[in-house]
Amino acid sequence: MRFQAKVGLAGEAGRRDGGTTEAVVGVLLPTALPPYRLTACVRSIIATPTAVPPYRRTVRVTLSFVAILTALPPYRLTAQTIAITGGTVYPVSGPRIEPGTVLIRDGKIVAVGTNIAIPDGATRVDATGRWVTPGLFHAATDLGLTGVSSIEATREGQKAGDIDAAFNVSEGIDPASVMIPVARLEGVTTVISLPSGGLISGQAVLMDLWGERIEELVARSPVAMVVDLSAGSKEAGGGSRAGVLQRLRQIFHDATEYDQRTADFRKAQMQPLAAPAADLEALRPVLRGELPLYAIANRRSDIESALRLATEFHLKLVILGGVEAWQVASDLVKANVPVALDPSTDVPTFDGLAPRLDNATLLEAAGVRIILLEEDMNNYRDLRFAAGNAVRNGLAWDEALRAITLTPAQAFGV
Repeated sequence: MRFQAKVGLAGEAGRRDGGTTEAVVGVLLPTALPPYRLTACVRSIIATPTAVPPYRRTVRVTLSFVAILTALPPYRLTAQTIAITGGTVYPVSGPRIEPGTVLIRDGKIVAVGTNIAIPDGATRVDATGRWVTPGLFHAATDLGLTGVSSIEATREGQKAGDIDAAFNVSEGIDPASVMIPVARLEGVTTVISLPSGGLISGQAVLMDLWGERIEELVARSPVAMVVDLSAGSKEAGGGSRAGVLQRLRQIFHDATEYDQRTADFRKAQMQPLAAPAADLEALRPVLRGELPLYAIANRRSDIESALRLATEFHLKLVILGGVEAWQVASDLVKANVPVALDPSTDVPTFDGLAPRLDNATLLEAAGVRIILLEEDMNNYRDLRFAAGNAVRNGLAWDEALRAITLTPAQAFGV
C-alpha cells in the first residue's frame, strides 16, 4: 500500500443526519507522495445537502474523516522527520488508534501507534481532536488529460482507432491542469488517469497529485490496461457485443502467439495477426497476469463476459462501472474480482437497466471488494461525498473509507 507521507487529519464538528448539516475541519499532512515535498493545509467547511426528490436518496453526505484543504507554501522533506501526535488514527488496514502517533521520515510513514518514540529535532504536528487517515485514492479519472471537454485542443486521453494497447497516456498529461490542485485540495492525493475510446483504449497511469512535471506526477506507468465491454465499444465488433468478444479473443490469442514466436514474426514466418506488433507486445503483461485489465462493464451480461475472459486467459481483472454488478455478486466473489463504481448511479440506461443506490452495500455484504468513485469529471474532488452517499445507502463507514484508500491500492498493486 503506497500511502507514503499522505495523511489526512480531520476533526468532526458535527454530523449530518437526513437533512441536517455537517461541519468539517481538516488538515492534510502531506498532500502528495514525492518525498521531497510536503504541504501543510488547514481549512473549514460547512457541507449542505443539495435538494433532491424524495425518491432519490443521493444527498451529498460527507464522511467526516476527509481532509479539507487550502494550499500553503511547500517545504522540503529531505532528511526531515515529522510526528503527527494526539489524533485518532485510522490506518484502514487495522483498528483505529486513539490517541495515536504517525511518524514520517524522509517522506515515508515509518511508524504508527500509541507509544512511538519521537526523535529529537522532529517537527511535531498536534492533531488533538482531529482524525488521521490516508490520502484519498480516486481509481478512475481523466485528470491531466482533459481540460475543457468541449475543446479538442485540451483533450489528450483518446487515440483514434479501436485497438490501442500500446497507447500510454502519460506524455499527454498536463501538469498545469487546474483540475489537479482542485482535487488535491479536497483530500484526493492519488488517482488513476485513464485513456478512453475504442475497444482496447490503452494504458492507464497512476498519479500522485503533486509536481510540476510529468515525471513528478506519474508514480506508475502503466498501472492497468483499459478495455471497453460496454455498449460504447460495439462498433469495434461490427455493431454487436458478440463481435466485440470475438475480436478481443482473437487479439488475445494472437498476443499469446506473438509472445511465443516473436522471432518468427520478425522473419515474416507467421500468418497475419489481429493487431500491430506494438499493441500485441503491450498486452504481454496483461496476459501474464502482471498488469490488471480494467474492463468497463455495466450490464450483467457484460460483467459475465468479462469474467469468462478472465478465466479463459488467466487475467487479473477489475470491473469499472458495474451498474448491475449486484446481480452477479457471487460470481465476482468466486473470481476474486473487485468492482469500481459510482455509488450515486440510480438512473437506468440501456447499458444498465437495473442500477441500485445500495449496489456497493450489496456487493460488500456478499464479499466483493469495492472501490468507490465520483464519475463526474468536473467533480473528482467530491470523492468523499461519493463515499458518504454509499454510507447513506447502507455501507459501513469503515468500508467506505477502505473503498477510497486501501482497496484501490491493493486492487492495482500499488
